[in-house]
Amino acid sequence: MVDHEAETSAGTAVADAEGVDRRGLIGVASDGILARVRTGADELTGALRRVAEHVLSDPEAAARATIVELAERSGTSPATVTRFCRAMGFDGYADLRLGIATETGRTRSAGWSVDIGREIQPSDPLERVLEQIIAADTRAMHDTAALLDLAEVERAAVAIAGASRVNIFGASGSALVGAEMQFSLHRIGVAAWAWNDVHSGLAAAALLRPGDVALGISHSGQTREVIEMLAEGGSRGATTIALTGFRRSPLAELADIVLLTASQATTFRPDALSARHPQLVVLDLLYIAVAQRTHDRAHAAFRRTAQAVDGHKAARGTTS
Repeated sequence: MVDHEAETSAGTAVADAEGVDRRGLIGVASDGILARVRTGADELTGALRRVAEHVLSDPEAAARATIVELAERSGTSPATVTRFCRAMGFDGYADLRLGIATETGRTRSAGWSVDIGREIQPSDPLERVLEQIIAADTRAMHDTAALLDLAEVERAAVAIAGASRVNIFGASGSALVGAEMQFSLHRIGVAAWAWNDVHSGLAAAALLRPGDVALGISHSGQTREVIEMLAEGGSRGATTIALTGFRRSPLAELADIVLLTASQATTFRPDALSARHPQLVVLDLLYIAVAQRTHDRAHAAFRRTAQAVDGHKAARGTTS
């Protein structure tokens, strides 16, 4: 049965469509459409969200469906589907269908779309589990590349390359990602610290000054401790960078620079866990961009730090 919520109310559906931040969605090419729908869906409610969820649950079926069929399957109406398309940056349903068909056809031919949404069962052989994990991670990387604004990466790299101090804030799994970034920056001579304790992190953030950088990592963008530490750093004049999966999250909204990542959840790996590899890829890109902009200093520092630990490596040919 079709839900005529959108036609009978001047409320939710229209408000949802108008409330979506279209800056990152307008002008969508065929590459990365589903990533943009996935990100945009988190900013929708009501009928528009149901359309998004249905498209994401079976993109190939959505690409084959007429606008009436998609409306019926999602329990909405053709007018709501049209509003959804416009909220996602498309002129109409025909453009959305064409884009989804192009993307699903490409991923199918590339061989990494098999069983991504399927639940992993206790009896599944490890070979199948491995294929599913690789497929999910590959799609998350692909979606992240489509979402990531390289101009923002450039701005972040310039800020870190010129900073006298870089503080990295994260909690739980995000703290592990932050520690990896701190290790990388430290090896090329960037004064960087990673903080996962909110008291220590707030104290460190309070000592930041203009020209310094504060980087906050949270997939949801809603981790209160990370938000507080990044806000403290920003209040002291530091350039603030957010690494998150949600453009309109509290963490993203307070940051000067936002780096977006995607995720593809699987059984036993919810979004926060499955986001780790895309986060590491984005931070690797940022680290390389910093090294490029500090090439001579970075090269010299990397050589010196490698030499310092060289004596602790086992000699070749020795046995334990």
